[in-house]
Amino acid sequence: MGSWRDQILSAFTPQIARLTLVADPDALLLEEGVLEGIRERGFELIPFEDHVSFRYVYESKFRSRWDRGEKTDLVVVLRSASHDLDALPYDLLQACRKLSFSLSDLFPNLSYPVVAALDRADLDALFDAQLRHAPGQLGDNATKDFILRHVFEIAPELIKEPQDLLRVLLRRHYRGQRIPAILDERLIQMLRQNGRFEDWPLEAIIPDRQAFFAFLQERWPVFLDQVAAQMLGEKCKVREVEAHYVLSTPHLPFDHPDVRIYLDNLFFEGLLQPVPHEQSQMLAKTWVAYGIEVSSEENRRRRMEGLLDALEKTIPTVEVRHGAWLQFAYRWAELVALELEPDTILPEGYRERLQALRSRIDSALTDWVVKRYGSLINLPPTPPVMLHHIPRFLARSLGDDRRSKIAFLLVDGLALDQWIALREVLSEQDSSLRFRENAVFAWIPTVTSVSRQAAFAGKPPIFFPASIHTTDKERALWTQFWVDQGLNANEVAYAKGLGEGDLDKVSELISQPKLRVVGLVIDKVDQILHGMALGAAGMHNQVRLWTKQGFLRDLLGILHTKGFQVYLASDHGNVEAQGVGRPAEGAVADVRGERVRVYSDSRLRAQIKERFPESLEWPPIGLPEDYLALIAPYRTAFVREGETIVGHGGISVEELIVPFVQIERQNR
Repeated sequence: MGSWRDQILSAFTPQIARLTLVADPDALLLEEGVLEGIRERGFELIPFEDHVSFRYVYESKFRSRWDRGEKTDLVVVLRSASHDLDALPYDLLQACRKLSFSLSDLFPNLSYPVVAALDRADLDALFDAQLRHAPGQLGDNATKDFILRHVFEIAPELIKEPQDLLRVLLRRHYRGQRIPAILDERLIQMLRQNGRFEDWPLEAIIPDRQAFFAFLQERWPVFLDQVAAQMLGEKCKVREVEAHYVLSTPHLPFDHPDVRIYLDNLFFEGLLQPVPHEQSQMLAKTWVAYGIEVSSEENRRRRMEGLLDALEKTIPTVEVRHGAWLQFAYRWAELVALELEPDTILPEGYRERLQALRSRIDSALTDWVVKRYGSLINLPPTPPVMLHHIPRFLARSLGDDRRSKIAFLLVDGLALDQWIALREVLSEQDSSLRFRENAVFAWIPTVTSVSRQAAFAGKPPIFFPASIHTTDKERALWTQFWVDQGLNANEVAYAKGLGEGDLDKVSELISQPKLRVVGLVIDKVDQILHGMALGAAGMHNQVRLWTKQGFLRDLLGILHTKGFQVYLASDHGNVEAQGVGRPAEGAVADVRGERVRVYSDSRLRAQIKERFPESLEWPPIGLPEDYLALIAPYRTAFVREGETIVGHGGISVEELIVPFVQIERQNR
């Protein structure tokens, strides 16, 4: 019977009708695999979100082509029930066929509200389980239990001992797996019923990845005491820990095989931190060595070798979903940040391995992006996958509570590895800060006027063609987005050019009594980037120095004091690149970047590509039709041959995958 996608894709046969209107209340057509299947069949797709934006794209991109006699199959997707199709413009209804898809058609025996809460990526496992086990009609709780068991491999009745629960949570939180809140609530309810975990902080550690790793971190020193006591043949003295998550028994079974298998990676990737111990010399000879602080050089060497081993085995393939690249990018960034720390001495043979790995990653990412990047643009915004999803995600976080306030900090040009360096300094400056870290894809080409503007506009660059070469319209686009969400213009603010000096200007701005949303552009890192002659190591050094000056710490302090939820992102990263020569195109390139050139004439772009055959002609995905980018291959740049620069505009993990972090303050 195939997959659930096949049931949808079978309705898309080319050349039946040039316009297809689809009622899609459950966003099934916006799932990556479905989008890709539709595009492979020659269809192009536009979500219908508002009349003005839709009309612009429809007229400029499709009507004009049909008028020229070109054949294109267009799919217009309406995120609501089928009877709402009749509200679409009359000229569309006259010339189309209508389709409708919903989760209740695909999963008729399961509770609709429970299935609707799932990430669309989890529907494959659910569809297979439905075919295999053929459940009859299930109510809410039975549907939750069916999904926990068959989609997430969690059988609550088998969780009887601490190691059973730790195994379930390690598998989930290490992978960054998202499980809907209604399933977490069901799991907690069932664990509470069996009475074995009554003093465990289940409400914190089950849904919250950060809380779970903080819980493990608190108990690791206690476990080391136990190991040391066993080795010395002594009775273990229970150490007093300043525990945020109190348990009647402080010991966790870290040495159980199901738990231990994860531990080395947790320390290598920085999810857990090594701790000092008075018996460190003795313990360093055992399997717990990676969780013991010896010297900073030795700890760094261990982490680098562990990360390098792990990364070499886990480069994502062309078939993976986007989440695999976002996770991989964080691990890669941890390694890059370690390598670029001052005074790092690289182990023998390490540099060659790193260089080979970098080439494999660049090649794998380019292949994946060419095949799958176009499917990301229209994904639902929770969680955000691309920069332009962030405003819609923030709008949902703002909700209906009139007292809630949001600050969106965009640090222009900050790469993920530089965020890690910045985060370390911030943590030293203010130990009460807590970071909920995620990553998103920037826009291609990774330049400010495209990517940063999309982050404030909340829509793809095709919708702001008039300002695609400048950032002058950002304030207006940001304000317009929030007005469309129902806010008044005086509840929205924006400021750019921040990054040093006193904070009076920001303080005054955010003290406006009616303010609910503020967008702040911190462009200090981008300024460092464009003056950087010392390569990637120089960038890291300068980012650390800037963070130590305290501007960001003080800004976060002001925002938190004023009651803002704070989110930080970047519009693109940066990468060290080697010159391969300048295109001799005179003044005809619209953008003459170091990692990308942009043309409005495809013939001219093709001429320049002849001289740089490895470069990539990027199609205008989500961009105006005449925005034609030529991207420098891998880690090269369109500058004088042999010259080394730090630049952006291209497709590398460092440029394309950027941090998206919620920054909170924990009050004990």
